[in-house]
Amino acid sequence: MIKWLEAHKNDKVRTQMYYAKQGIITPHMEYVAKVENVDVELIRSEVARGRMIIPANVNHTNLKPMAIGIKSLCKINANIGSSSLASDIQGEIDKVDVCLKYGADTIMDLSTGGDLDSIREAVIAHSYVPIGTVPIYQIIHDCGGDVNKLDIDTMLSTLEKQALQGVSYFTIHAGFLLENMPNIAKRKMGIVSRGGSLMASWMMHYHKENPFFDAFDSILDICAKYDVSPFFRR
Repeated sequence: MIKWLEAHKNDKVRTQMYYAKQGIITPHMEYVAKVENVDVELIRSEVARGRMIIPANVNHTNLKPMAIGIKSLCKINANIGSSSLASDIQGEIDKVDVCLKYGADTIMDLSTGGDLDSIREAVIAHSYVPIGTVPIYQIIHDCGGDVNKLDIDTMLSTLEKQALQGVSYFTIHAGFLLENMPNIAKRKMGIVSRGGSLMASWMMHYHKENPFFDAFDSILDICAKYDVSPFFRR
């Protein structure tokens, strides 16, 4: 797969969906078909339709491809991450080992404290399953914990930095808009998502649209460049 990626490094778009839509069966699709015990054409057609994803950042070179979709086996994600109270690169690597030992199909790095870039670099290098992140966590960390210092340029810079490191999927809090805020305020449980509550705070402070929504096209451009699978949520 590394040789294939190298041979296609100058392609304008390098996502598995792009190749699938061109009728091209990649080594990633072949590998997934063997693991899932299905015909490779089924994998290609499902990826082309958008009903299956193969989260495989082109920069995560030791990755073993896997698939998520209605025609694939059920998958299990494991969450790890450092905090302001406990931050240790070796500790996160040890967590990766536990995740892999017990069969996690993907791993979310939810780190919020410490040297986030170094932790993520080590985690990706050590893992052969896809690594995902919630970018707003690092964005806020890099803004000194003050969500009101967030701007679109900083947000996009963080996304591209993580994509360059090899993150294969993002959780992006673009699922609710400024116009939804009055309805959200009426919810008994409020906003239970940390990232969602941060974005709500920013929108209420500036009375502007969700910046993840405003920069939606730019976010997708980054994802297409490195083959990152975006998951959008509230």
